[in-house]
Amino acid sequence: MARVLEECDHVSTDFSADPVHDLRVALRRCRSMADGMMAMDPDRDWKAMKKAGKRLFQRLGTLRDVQIMMDWIEKLSHVARAPSPALPPEQENPADATDAAGSAESAPNHPHDPVTHALLEILKARESEQKHEARAALSEFDRKQWRQWSHSLPLRAARIRPGSPVFKHLALERWTAARELHIRALRNRSQVAFHTLRIGIKRFRYIVENFLPDEHKAWSNDLKHMQDLLGEVHDLDVLWSTALSCHVFPDEASRKTWHERIAEERAKRIEEYRQRMLGPDSLWNVWRAGLPQGKQTQDIATRRMKLWAKALDPDFPHSERVARLSLQLYDALESMNSLNPKVRVPHVSRVPNVSLPLRDTGLSKVNDAASRNGNPNRDSARDCLYLAALLHDVGKSKANKGHHKESLELIKSHGVPLGWEPENLARAALLARFHCGALPTRSHKALQDLLPDEQKIIIQLAAILRLANALDAAHDGHIRSVKIENAVLQSNHRSRRTNGFLRKPAKLAPHEALVIAADGFVPNSSTAQAVAAERYLLETVLRRPVILKAVTISSSRRIAIQTGTIAS
Repeated sequence: MARVLEECDHVSTDFSADPVHDLRVALRRCRSMADGMMAMDPDRDWKAMKKAGKRLFQRLGTLRDVQIMMDWIEKLSHVARAPSPALPPEQENPADATDAAGSAESAPNHPHDPVTHALLEILKARESEQKHEARAALSEFDRKQWRQWSHSLPLRAARIRPGSPVFKHLALERWTAARELHIRALRNRSQVAFHTLRIGIKRFRYIVENFLPDEHKAWSNDLKHMQDLLGEVHDLDVLWSTALSCHVFPDEASRKTWHERIAEERAKRIEEYRQRMLGPDSLWNVWRAGLPQGKQTQDIATRRMKLWAKALDPDFPHSERVARLSLQLYDALESMNSLNPKVRVPHVSRVPNVSLPLRDTGLSKVNDAASRNGNPNRDSARDCLYLAALLHDVGKSKANKGHHKESLELIKSHGVPLGWEPENLARAALLARFHCGALPTRSHKALQDLLPDEQKIIIQLAAILRLANALDAAHDGHIRSVKIENAVLQSNHRSRRTNGFLRKPAKLAPHEALVIAADGFVPNSSTAQAVAAERYLLETVLRRPVILKAVTISSSRRIAIQTGTIAS
């Protein structure tokens, strides 16, 4: 950010090509760093800084394009005038020299070529106009505000160390996006596709350069070279389209000669790109090998979501405790087949209020190992419950009253990190919406557009989340764990097999209460009151009473504890 202010001083003298380029590079690096930090730190200053840098960057863009086209005309002229190194000057045949001079005169990039002269005159006039626009843009750039950000934002960025796995995960997202653009560009070979591919590689490169020092040291030369190759392809495309729009060709022959020359230079760069980026030893595979693999991608994606939630949630340890209690309740209920609706898998349903599609997968603990685009798929209700518990209080960054609705909107607006599916994030957003406040019903406006099976799952998971949240209503963590006492009694049988076959877990009697023992639970406390209110939904889902009680220590266990205390 300090470099941006320095380059502003340099460019203000004459707005020549090199200072303009250096200022745009400095701005682009700051914008890419803000883009990377915004994925984990929702502080609004990152977005404001990125917006301010983008405004100046774009207003300098036309000037830079004009200067690049002028440089290309000079490069092509230099190539055309270069003498042949085959023979020394004294051994050259005069007739050959005459022929060479004639061919140089007919080349489209000779200094006396009318097309070259006309293009340079037009571009010089445009450069003068754009310098006035650039001067106005630079005067409107708020350097004082930029200087303030240059002191505050580095402190926020220092919270996550360079080279952290979360930055590798962010780089993997950029790699995946760029790789898809690569496939698309080689398929249709359009100018727009190659230009978009260049932008994708550039974004990947800047994430590596800003946040992954070790990888940047190993990959920087190749990344820059591939970006430069595609950048030159784009420059040649712009030069040709400009020449056509300016009507500088006196005849069809000169137009054809110019087009052949530009197409030849363009084809050379496309071919070099293909040689480096295709095949088993391509640079794509080299870069991918240094980024997270398999299940590691999922785990780091969750860590990124936790970092984002931690920056918004005023009491994130509470959310972590709620997440832990939620999973304990879920696992215990599922082990008893209390949450086994045996629902079918419906088609994707449209969810206008969530803006993300929901696909029902049933209440299964098993994490589907199938992959999409090479990444493991965590389409599991248990994962949705865990994510919703971690994110359920992010809305408190907006307001305490109605924070559950704010949580829904914030999660909806958050991008889906690589390793998580949009369906899971959409379901987690709905669960966060119903962790408190109005009870989820099939007729509620947030659920009425879902399929019946999906509605059932959302209501079941919300019942677990509400009870887990009530267990830590005091935000003091005095309830450390929960277990279902009925399930413990059933699993204490000496043998779980009958004639070599696993015995099905015994179910509770039709009207038997579900007894949940909570370690640290105190009857008649404020937490007990909150639990009494929030257990209603779970009782409705299970169709049986739910009783909370404190964990009791058996007499044998109490004697062992006392013996250990005396011995110590």
